[in-house]
Amino acid sequence: MNLANNSSEPAPSQGENPTGFASSKPSDSMQEFYHLSQELLFWTMALTAIIFVFVWIFYSLNISLNYLIGACTGVVYLRMLARDVERLGGEKKQLSKTRLALLIGLILLASRWNQLQILPIFLGFLTYKASLIIYVLRTTFVSGSHKVGQS
Repeated sequence: MNLANNSSEPAPSQGENPTGFASSKPSDSMQEFYHLSQELLFWTMALTAIIFVFVWIFYSLNISLNYLIGACTGVVYLRMLARDVERLGGEKKQLSKTRLALLIGLILLASRWNQLQILPIFLGFLTYKASLIIYVLRTTFVSGSHKVGQS
């Protein structure tokens, strides 16, 4: 039993953290980081599913599939960003910029291929930003309500 980890989630087994990278007993701040990355991934996936259904209902299957392509690219981008941030400090001194090549390549592909539409793909990619906004609002209002109750 790990006494330092007082969260209700089970600790990663055999030195592996929730993002899937091997490490030796993560510190509390790294546990918070892993929890944050998992929560952002969850919210991104949930928003993707909800928005996909609404776009399909109000527009068309083709546009919703274009949105889904962009949203999946956003999830990959978010995972790549989490991996870069995790390695920051120990192995690396700065974040890599290769993640943007993913979006640039997708936009170039969409501009060349007639069945892909740039705007739904780009808006789908930005879905991960909506999950960041949800996280910030949730933590702001939750921590704000705890402070008011403690005063």
